Amino acid sequence: MSPTGTTPRGIAYDRAGPRGRLPVLLIHAGVADRRMWDPVWTGLTAGRDVIRLDLRGYGRSGSPPDTTLRPVDDVLETLALLDVGRCHVIGASYGAGVSVELALARPEAVASLLLVAPGGSLIATATDDLRAFFAAERDALAAGDVDLAVEANLAAWVDGPTRGPDAVDPAVREGVGRMQRLAFDITASWGEVDEQELDPPALEQLSAVRSPTLVLVGALDLDAVLDAARQVVEGIDGARLVEWQDVAHLPSSERPAAFVTLVHEWLEGRDAS
Repeated sequence: MSPTGTTPRGIAYDRAGPRGRLPVLLIHAGVADRRMWDPVWTGLTAGRDVIRLDLRGYGRSGSPPDTTLRPVDDVLETLALLDVGRCHVIGASYGAGVSVELALARPEAVASLLLVAPGGSLIATATDDLRAFFAAERDALAAGDVDLAVEANLAAWVDGPTRGPDAVDPAVREGVGRMQRLAFDITASWGEVDEQELDPPALEQLSAVRSPTLVLVGALDLDAVLDAARQVVEGIDGARLVEWQDVAHLPSSERPAAFVTLVHEWLEGRDAS
């Protein structure tokens, strides 16, 4: 199997690193695509078998769903194609929600969860800062100003609600901006697409998650994400919370070396147990 490819359903992926131990699956944030893992890719794949993919509507996974959008199905198809029956899962933001839904849909496939800035289906509360972001993005798109919509995403998800753009590495902002712009461009041609949601929602099923779980958040993130992190830790038995004080929504982009160290320490603990 090629280390880079596309599944029959149009999901793009990469795989690298030495085989032997359980693979690691990376699921990106909704403001990004699989390239968000570039800063940590070499560090992670130096000692681990690592897979990353573009969820449908992001990166090189541009084809619309045949019917309803269900990211978990695309993830499961990718794992099946790569003959991966069980793996460690690391999901960021929207990808953290997909990761939990994967653990609920196929518990035996998820050896552990590392949920970074949990968002997506794990958001429980529309806090003031989250509502402000939604309004800014909505108004920009309604005016046909995609650049302004991208900037709204950068302000919320890269800078965070308490920092200005000058506080963030320009390369991080530029990279996320490219990924978010591509996502807008892809989905603009789709028309109306329904995304299938769990019933009951993932937040109401957290007690059913049996995978060992670590949650990482940045203290400078939106209140909605900090609240989601607390709820996940309270809802999943044995889950543990790590908070980095000096970052916002994308810890792996702001502190890649520290993130690689955290991942290796987390996975080595799972190997030992």
